[in-house]
Amino acid sequence: MEANDSLVIKAPKKSPLLPRLVVLAFAMVCGVYICFICLKQINTNNGGSTTSNKFLDVKVVHQLCNSSGIEQWEIPLVHYPNPVTFSREECVCNPVRYFAILSMQRSGSGWFETLMNSHINVSSNGEIFGKKDRRANVTAIVNVLDRVYNLDWFSSASKNECNAAVGFKWMLNQGVLEHHEGIVDYFNMNGVHAIFLFRRNLIRRLISVLANSYDKSKKPLNGTHKSHVHSVAEAKVLAKYKPSLNASTLLAELKSVDSRAARAIGYFKSTRHIVLYYEDVVGNRTKLKEVQDFLGLPYRELTSRQIKIHSGTLAEQIANFEEVQTVLKGTPYESFLHQDYGEM
Repeated sequence: MEANDSLVIKAPKKSPLLPRLVVLAFAMVCGVYICFICLKQINTNNGGSTTSNKFLDVKVVHQLCNSSGIEQWEIPLVHYPNPVTFSREECVCNPVRYFAILSMQRSGSGWFETLMNSHINVSSNGEIFGKKDRRANVTAIVNVLDRVYNLDWFSSASKNECNAAVGFKWMLNQGVLEHHEGIVDYFNMNGVHAIFLFRRNLIRRLISVLANSYDKSKKPLNGTHKSHVHSVAEAKVLAKYKPSLNASTLLAELKSVDSRAARAIGYFKSTRHIVLYYEDVVGNRTKLKEVQDFLGLPYRELTSRQIKIHSGTLAEQIANFEEVQTVLKGTPYESFLHQDYGEM
């Protein structure tokens, strides 16, 4: 190479630094945005009762718990709630059954619920759908059910973290019949046990309805209304009232109550359910063992402090007994006039 030949050094190509920085910045912004959305979704889910995050948590808990002691057919019926309001701590793997007591006013459901709540592992939360806004539509109903069955509904009946069964009582005229399709779907999807409780003797039920209405109005117990009592003295005061039954509408009313119960049982025939009658539970306490077996509970002797109010013959309790007797003569309801189960 000649001396006068100059050494040519090629300049390096310019690195596309700016475009790379733009791409990097864009990626960082996207990453931050995605993280923000994820965190927001998690927070939203923690505040809701029907979110996928909650169900994901329950699924994780379910997988961590040993279900070897549970029969294969029972698995859809047992649950491992993950409450947002407290921690189940050492009871996190205690399986929980869901139930609902479906009944009608003055059919013994209050007494029956006190029996259920005397079980150390049962929480039955009362008549929670008494408020109309909670049963306005299926969505409102499901929101309440989710809270109850996730152990996030608090009442005087709420037990500790080691519940084995949680539920409530639900009157048929509180949205059950109107929204039965959505409720049945929910019960079937979530393995809810339906406990129907009715009264066979509809005359005695009607007397209880009228007497309770009178008590609300007149309040003979020192100006206080009591649907249920815990002393013989209080029961005697309330039992003094003898209602007159409307003879002209009596038959139609009894048939309507019968029809309502039959419709409810028909609507819920696809669910896991049991049908009880108040008279049978009063006269045969082995029925309570059947209920505990139905819910998969450890057996306990169930008790209640409630005292029966109306007992004795119906001739002593109905002001126009002879008129009622004439109306019911020859009907399927005539036998009710002569039955005495020592009812509450």
